[in-house]
Amino acid sequence: MKFARVVFNVAGVYGVLALVPQYFMEAKVGRDFPPPITHPEHFYGFLGVALAWQILFFIIARDPVRYRAAMWPAMFEKLSFGIATIALFTQGRLAVPIVAAGAIDIVCTILFFIAWRSTR
Repeated sequence: MKFARVVFNVAGVYGVLALVPQYFMEAKVGRDFPPPITHPEHFYGFLGVALAWQILFFIIARDPVRYRAAMWPAMFEKLSFGIATIALFTQGRLAVPIVAAGAIDIVCTILFFIAWRSTR
């Protein structure tokens, strides 16, 4: 259970630190990874949904046994972004730094699965 607490707390902290600054970086993202953002509602919507997941990670970390069932959608959340980054990169549609973020999410998926197994 301690492993699950640590994994979900670390994932939540990492996510908050990675996501919150992006609320102030719309123009920079458009410059660094062209083209500029043409649908800001998608950009900010993604950030809001992703930030909500970080809150769920903190909730799971408080009581992993009680919220064990929520670990499955948490794994899906991480895996879906990780797989999407790999697929987009292989098509030449994504920059390497974003693939690195996707790789971190795949590692989180594996750690979430181990946490799920350890909370039986």
